[in-house]
Amino acid sequence: MKFLPATVESVLIADTPGTFVTRRVDRVNLDLGGIPGDRHYGLTRLSGAREPMYPRKTEIRNRRQLSVVAAEECEQIARQLGLDVVLPEWLGANLLIRGLPHLTQLPSGSRILLPSGAGLVCEGENEPCRHPGEVIQSLYPASPGLIKRFVAIAQKRRGIVCSVERAGAIVQGDALRILVEHAAVFPALTAVQ
Repeated sequence: MKFLPATVESVLIADTPGTFVTRRVDRVNLDLGGIPGDRHYGLTRLSGAREPMYPRKTEIRNRRQLSVVAAEECEQIARQLGLDVVLPEWLGANLLIRGLPHLTQLPSGSRILLPSGAGLVCEGENEPCRHPGEVIQSLYPASPGLIKRFVAIAQKRRGIVCSVERAGAIVQGDALRILVEHAAVFPALTAVQ
């Protein structure tokens, strides 16, 4: 078991009907369903393409309450796409953190602990899909092929999905403590030991 530091650079919410694109806010108050008002809010959700083991629209536990991305990974995606920036809003992220450049490789079961007492559980990698690529392509129409390139380049860099284990606030600038349960399998730890 090991604790790693990181910082909340931005807090975001997806509360605009008809889009997964998020907008920045100063803070959110979490409950056990996630961020009230966010499109991914709820204790349960309906299964989709990511859960082929269940018939579509089967009620399942919501392991995708929040999406977390690392500033360093967004910067790396942007560089490889040849763009100035890839914003967390375009990825539908709820949290942009800095200080954990290999966030996407964080093992499932790791905890993100916040100063308010709130706790998030890493449920795994947020697999890249074409929807953020479509947003990026619409913003850079002079750069054809960004949809497919985004999906390929964002592999292992797209961030993680989390569920809320303990309610509380998340505030921009919060210092995080990230508890890595399976420290031996997290490559970022070799750099900090």
